Amino acid sequence: MSIEVIRPGLLSTVQDEGRTGFRRYGIHPGGVMDSFAARAANALVGNSRDTAVLEVTMTGPELRFHETRMISLCGADLTATVDGLPVPLWRPVVLLAGSVLRFGRCRSGLRSYMAIAGGIAVPEIMGSRSTDLKTGFGGVEGRALKAGDRLSAGKASCEAQAALHGWSVEAEKNNRRMHAPAWYLSSKVWPAYHAEPVIRVMPGKDSAAFDEDSLERFHKERYVISPHSDRMGYRLEGAKLKLELGQSMDQLSEAVTYGTVQVPADGQPIILMADHQTIGGYPVIAQVARVDLPILAQARPGARVAFERITYEEAQQLFLEQELEWRLTEQLIRRRLAEMGDR
Repeated sequence: MSIEVIRPGLLSTVQDEGRTGFRRYGIHPGGVMDSFAARAANALVGNSRDTAVLEVTMTGPELRFHETRMISLCGADLTATVDGLPVPLWRPVVLLAGSVLRFGRCRSGLRSYMAIAGGIAVPEIMGSRSTDLKTGFGGVEGRALKAGDRLSAGKASCEAQAALHGWSVEAEKNNRRMHAPAWYLSSKVWPAYHAEPVIRVMPGKDSAAFDEDSLERFHKERYVISPHSDRMGYRLEGAKLKLELGQSMDQLSEAVTYGTVQVPADGQPIILMADHQTIGGYPVIAQVARVDLPILAQARPGARVAFERITYEEAQQLFLEQELEWRLTEQLIRRRLAEMGDR
């Protein structure tokens, strides 16, 4: 067991990209809220994109490493430190055995992702290691971490193992518990994280059922993310949305997904998040573009968000461009890890 949980933090769970193919049984995909940050964290330590990571929300844990390990932190800045030294984000870091990783106040964003070379080794259930808090399975006994938990790491890639050896020697030579190379993942490839973001959305299946005034306000005014939001859904507070006269709020339940924007009877939108239900019966006014889901995942309760309307074709093009750029970035990261391991 290479990691000991001293303090668990507010909500720290093991997650990966989620479980697919089980919606017909009422099981949602779940998984990481910010897929970009989790994917980046995994890439930086030589893992595949679907490797299990630790998702940390707002207030992070305190972890003792009993083995020398390579990690990376991506996403929110929770002011992590080791022996009083700040742990840099968006780059690989080697922590020597005996190191204690502590998270402080949340400086920006909401969720941070810690990847460890080889991934977090928990049982795979239905093709995923993600924690499903609603049904209580996956991850560590289907729950958030608690003090006293022990986590194991899987086998690191050859490139990560070679780099780990060189970097750990460098840390010991400088008599430090931590070593971080100079290179990092540039903010140029990050999503447009912002404290009060503008989220791009496509028309929902029921957009035409809303009156013109409601559609205009939805796309022009800002909404506040309610404190009653969670991994299942973001409740919004702002302009009340209404259907056209003669349209009914009562509908047959249909499939919904991450980013679906529903409007219940009180007229206040709800954005479905990673742990959303599989079907819903409220009118759907919009669907968040996939490229902007990570941005939304980092928006805190109390933040004001706005919505920019785009077409489905534009959303597809944005996704393809992001995916192409990210695949090139992953190739560069693998090359850099290999170069560091050869030294």
